[in-house]
Amino acid sequence: MKTYKIAVLDDYQNVALESADWSVLGHRADITVFKDHLAEPEAVIERLLPFDVICVMRERSPLPRNIIERLPNLKLIASTGAGNASIDIAAAADRGIAVVHTGYRSDPAIELTWALILASARHIVTESNAVRSGAWQQTVGADLRGKTLGVLGLGRIGSEVARIGTAFGMNLIAWSQNMTPQAAAAVGATLVSKNQLFEQADFLTIHVVFSSRTRGLIGAAELARMKPTARLINTSRGPIVEEPALISALKNKQIAGAAIDVFDIEPLPPDHPFRTLDNILATPHIGYVSQGLYKTFYEDTVSNIRKWLNDR
Repeated sequence: MKTYKIAVLDDYQNVALESADWSVLGHRADITVFKDHLAEPEAVIERLLPFDVICVMRERSPLPRNIIERLPNLKLIASTGAGNASIDIAAAADRGIAVVHTGYRSDPAIELTWALILASARHIVTESNAVRSGAWQQTVGADLRGKTLGVLGLGRIGSEVARIGTAFGMNLIAWSQNMTPQAAAAVGATLVSKNQLFEQADFLTIHVVFSSRTRGLIGAAELARMKPTARLINTSRGPIVEEPALISALKNKQIAGAAIDVFDIEPLPPDHPFRTLDNILATPHIGYVSQGLYKTFYEDTVSNIRKWLNDR
C-alpha cells in the first residue's frame, strides 16, 4: 500500500502535530512539518516537489497556478478555513488535484477585535512596557462609553462586534456596500453613508470580505474624514486599507492611532514602518490563532486526509 508524503506548511508555533491525532493516518502518511515561511515561488516549488499532499494554514502560503502547475506529485490540497482565496482552484481542477477545507468559527476574530480596541484605547502595550522598564503612568486612555463605534460590514463577525459595543455603552453606526437599514437595526446600529461612517466614528472597525470590490476601499480620502481622535481597527484583510495612505495618516497624526492584525505582505517585512510607528498597535495576524480553532483546523484536516486516503 502506497505511503503518501504530506507537508504541513507554516506551522509557526509548531503545534500542528499536537493539535490533532495524526496517527489515525497510519503508515500511509509520511508527515513533514515546516515552521518557517517561504515567499519566493522557486523556493516554494523546490520544497514542495516531493509531496503528494499539502496542508496550508489559511492564506499563509498562496498556491497560484504558476506553483501548482510545477508540482507534478501533488494530489490533494488540504486548507484550513471555510475557503481560501489564495489557492487557484481552477488550476488545481485542471490537474485533477482535490482541494478540501475545514470548519471555521468566528469567535476568535471577534474576541481579538475587542482586545485590539481596548488595548489601543487604553495604551496597554505602552503602559506595560513602561512598567517593565521601571517607569510608571505614561498616557491617558480613551473612554468607550458614549463614544461612537463605526462598523464597516455586519456579517458574522461585524454583527457580533457591534453587539458587544452595545454592552460598553457605545453608539453604533454601520455601513457597507449592500447594507440595509433593517440589517443595521437588527444589531442596534444606525445605517449611515460611507462618508458619515468615517466622519462620525471614534473607533472604526473593518469586517468586510476581501474582494476586488473591497480592495483599497479605505484610502487617503476616507482617512482624511476621520476625527483626529479616532482609531482604526482592521482584523479583516490588509489590502482593504491602502497601506501607504494609512502610514501617512499615522505619521502625520491625522488620526489618534490604528490597531491592525493584517497586512499587505505577511509576514511583515523587518523594515516596515508599522514596526516602529508609535501610534500603531500591530499583531501578527492572530485573529484566528487560538487553541480551540487550531484544534478544529487540524482535526478537520486529518479527517479530510483520512477520507481522501480511504478512497484511494
